[in-house]
Amino acid sequence: MSIKPTTTDLEWTDLDQRAVDTGRVLAMDSVQKVGNGHPGTAMSLAPAAYTLFQKVMRHDPADADWTGRDRFVLSAGHSSLTLYIQLYLAGFGLELDDLKAFRTWGSKTPGHPEYGHTVGVETTTGPLGQGVANAVGMAMAARYERGLFDPEAAPGTSPFDHFVYAIAGDGCLQEGISAEASSMAGHQKLGNLVLLWDDNHISIEGDTETAVSEDTEKRYEAYGWHVQRVEPKENGDLDPVALYAAIQRAKAVTDKPSFIAMRSIIAWPAPHAQNTEAAHGSALGDEEVAATKRVLGFDPEQSFEVADEVIAHTRQALDRGAQAKAEWEKGFAAWRTANAERAAEFDRVAAGELPAGWQEKLPVFEAGKGVATRAASGKVLQALGAVIPELWGGSADLAGSNNTTIDKTSSFLPADNPLPEADPYGRTIHYGIREHSMAAEMNGIALHGNTRIYGGTFLVFSDYMRNAVRLSALMHLPVTYVWTHDSIGLGEDGPTHQPVEHLASLRAIPGLNVVRPADANETAIAWREILTRWTKEFGKGAPHGLALTRQGVPTYDREVTEGAAKGGYVLFEAEGGSPEVILIGTGSEVQLAVEAREQLQAAGVPTRVVSMPSVEWFEEQDQGYRDSVLPPSVKARVAVEAGIGLTWHKYVGDAGRIVSLEHFGASADGKVLFREFGFTADAVAAAARESIAAAQR
Repeated sequence: MSIKPTTTDLEWTDLDQRAVDTGRVLAMDSVQKVGNGHPGTAMSLAPAAYTLFQKVMRHDPADADWTGRDRFVLSAGHSSLTLYIQLYLAGFGLELDDLKAFRTWGSKTPGHPEYGHTVGVETTTGPLGQGVANAVGMAMAARYERGLFDPEAAPGTSPFDHFVYAIAGDGCLQEGISAEASSMAGHQKLGNLVLLWDDNHISIEGDTETAVSEDTEKRYEAYGWHVQRVEPKENGDLDPVALYAAIQRAKAVTDKPSFIAMRSIIAWPAPHAQNTEAAHGSALGDEEVAATKRVLGFDPEQSFEVADEVIAHTRQALDRGAQAKAEWEKGFAAWRTANAERAAEFDRVAAGELPAGWQEKLPVFEAGKGVATRAASGKVLQALGAVIPELWGGSADLAGSNNTTIDKTSSFLPADNPLPEADPYGRTIHYGIREHSMAAEMNGIALHGNTRIYGGTFLVFSDYMRNAVRLSALMHLPVTYVWTHDSIGLGEDGPTHQPVEHLASLRAIPGLNVVRPADANETAIAWREILTRWTKEFGKGAPHGLALTRQGVPTYDREVTEGAAKGGYVLFEAEGGSPEVILIGTGSEVQLAVEAREQLQAAGVPTRVVSMPSVEWFEEQDQGYRDSVLPPSVKARVAVEAGIGLTWHKYVGDAGRIVSLEHFGASADGKVLFREFGFTADAVAAAARESIAAAQR
């Protein structure tokens, strides 16, 4: 993508410098008041953050969600004051009282920035490196969005052209996730991404020489980035004029992401705390704060001092934002006039609506036929891809196994990629073997808005993704993880690839919905429910993890499996009276419950089979429905799942039994492993008899 820079010269006045120094004072005072936090980086980064928010970025503080805005990501989330102070100065809604309430209960200024909690915060950051990958995902989403709505526009002329800016620290770049994401960004030639590196040489344990000796700039050159370095002024302060010029040069390089190394001195200009590890994560102390205020020309007896002329100057960002938005809206209106059909599509997507009749495209699978749920998922994606253009995604180099290729003829790749299916606006993402950054990039794509994203790998490798998945849940993002090869049923690859603890572990993440469908029709219903649940409202979305089989499983009647949308339902009812025992299964183990029911019914034991693809969806249902599926009067229950049984104790109760796997797997054919590890219909039936006996005591 090519986006033209708008200006080349920076107007920097004494009032601008005073505003920057005011930000430094506010950072010191905010941390000093609460007694904890990270003042040093916010002090040294104040010129960079101010330059971005007041001189560079296109945004409207009065409309923080404006489609045409540039995005800003503070990957170094521990320095949250770097962001909060700029949001206050520019007029995004924060006021001095919010800074005074920093890191306290109920405040708008928590210890790390939280998406949906504070206006102007584009993503939740704190775990280092996540923000770098979020920014990469946002830049990818911006390109795909342009392809959806304005692909023929000349470079720099589309209302969908904008930049993504991120600030990262040493810790962000040491975390492996940033290496994965930066490699991806270079490969994708994301010219709309500008990453500023705060090269302050300090981490919690002291000088970064304790841990790092690589040439970071050459590393980014090797990734395929455009790299610049900005040296500080003679007094050690960040140079906003030099930084601004570097950003303009970065914006002019449209075929590479840009990396700007900014040499800074942490806690500058504190007389004794600057360039020390103590300034990273501790209050400076009253004496050092007072001394620093004297250096900056502030009254050491005052706290949270903001001159009227300073805030009046910085709040001009509201006027500039309104003007920028008005100019953008003129271009947007012209685009709408020239592209009526695409404009209607944009309105639909922006409203969070799906195309009319999309559900009719969902495949229905023939009952009785054995189909792997990963294969069924692939057929659903290909069917929906034809009618939901905003749906896109791929896999961490496992597309053939995950069945995540939505369009084999269209790959999201830069135009000069040698592959014949390469398309800058392509549908299928090749994340590469980068599971952790894939998950965080998906978060960034979801945060950017106007597309629906999924990504796949083996369930066992969800461990690589876990921190980003947790943040998906924390931010309530509607991303979809396609995790296949969901049990020992995958067979010969052995225990390194066979998930055992993963289902229970993922279900332990608050706000993540894990869905393990029993058959092909449940898989189609699961996708339908996931897409239906998508929403643009803050705090209302949820990530989903689909756990899918490698091996074929029996297909049940579509009309019966409609209950999967409620998370748990009666798949087969007891015959010959009220149920004496309930068998609960998920995924490939539902068939074992069905076979065990046949044995028990033949022996005169009325037996109900409950398929529970998602305990989270089931728990959302009212008590009456849940009791209708699992009547409290029926104490004899068996849960069967080829993983640890942690999930199921609450559902089977004291008299219940769990057929589970409490150890690692082995290398053998999947059918052999199920037999050897006790996952058979006979074992489930035996557990049912034990439970019936226990319930009668």
